[in-house]
Amino acid sequence: QVQLVESGGGLVQPGGSLSLSCAASGSIFFFSRYTVAWYRQAPGKERELVARLTIDGTTTYADSVKDRFTISKDSTKRTVYLQMNSLRPEDTAVYYCNRYPATFNYWGQGNQVTVSS
Repeated sequence: QVQLVESGGGLVQPGGSLSLSCAASGSIFFFSRYTVAWYRQAPGKERELVARLTIDGTTTYADSVKDRFTISKDSTKRTVYLQMNSLRPEDTAVYYCNRYPATFNYWGQGNQVTVSS
């Protein structure tokens, strides 16, 4: 059973940076077999796709985070990353990783990112 565990969130001031990690336990092939993605859910809003990374390395970003966020992976470490720069208060949300399209079984606990002065 594969479990995805997110880490690295926290509180940051507007304009700051944070890096999120998503580690996969239970499978050494997970990130090399599937398109993976980061999602986020802000209070009172639906979960939305933030960024995705295909097996061949193609990246796609939501317009709201383009040129500020970078998704990457290290398959040897079974980890996917989300580097977030120039953070804005509207980036405040719980961030999750999952396959793309998302699969119910792979939702983890998420990681809170709060951007506030």
